[in-house]
Amino acid sequence: MKLRQVAIAAEALHPIREQLFTLLGITADYADPGVAEFGLENSVMSIGENFLEIVAPTRDNTSAGRLLAKRQDTCGYMVLMQVDDFVRTAEHLAQHSVRTIWQVERTQVSACHVHPKDIGGAIVSFDEMRPAADWLWAGPNWRAQRASDVTALRGCELQHPEPAVLAQRWGEVMSTPVITEPDGSYVLVFTDQSFIRFSAAVDDLGITGITFACPEPDLINTQARELGLWREDLNGIFIGDVAFNFV
Repeated sequence: MKLRQVAIAAEALHPIREQLFTLLGITADYADPGVAEFGLENSVMSIGENFLEIVAPTRDNTSAGRLLAKRQDTCGYMVLMQVDDFVRTAEHLAQHSVRTIWQVERTQVSACHVHPKDIGGAIVSFDEMRPAADWLWAGPNWRAQRASDVTALRGCELQHPEPAVLAQRWGEVMSTPVITEPDGSYVLVFTDQSFIRFSAAVDDLGITGITFACPEPDLINTQARELGLWREDLNGIFIGDVAFNFV
């Protein structure tokens, strides 16, 4: 199992899309027509072999719209995990009382979204791709559309009042041991060294950070300042309440 894609939600797609194009060195993305089923429009951006997605509501009463109303800003929305054996994963989810809220079976993919209340922190998708090296949700040309200024999406962070409890639940559902870090956070590390970190917060904030591999972080920081994305009070790059970290 590995982390393959992270999604953020925004009230309006195109302003955030333009900021990320400039910040990450992206010239082309993929708009998946399938997300219209959920009342959304989206942009999927290729970051090495991983993906960053923006979703925005196109109608009332969507899960993304309700989250945006709660968080009052652009925010983390969804984590997509790639699995090797979807049937075995689905059996494991059922054994751990995780409900499926959406499922698809196609020649290229078997996937499901699970109920956020059953895992906590975010909507999670489990996806088996055929072939495994592909990623249907990024369209047919994603390899030619990779970002030029970042090389991988390394991981994401969730914040919660009880991070140890949340990490334990995610680790149980994902069959991955929880590592306790010296700073008091908790981490799941997957087969490709991608990670999900859990840290403490007063409120249940969900996804609050995304980490990218980048050959020249200082140049990204300069670009962020020019775009107005650098927050001096937090000493970092933020789009809405999501921190963008570059290492």
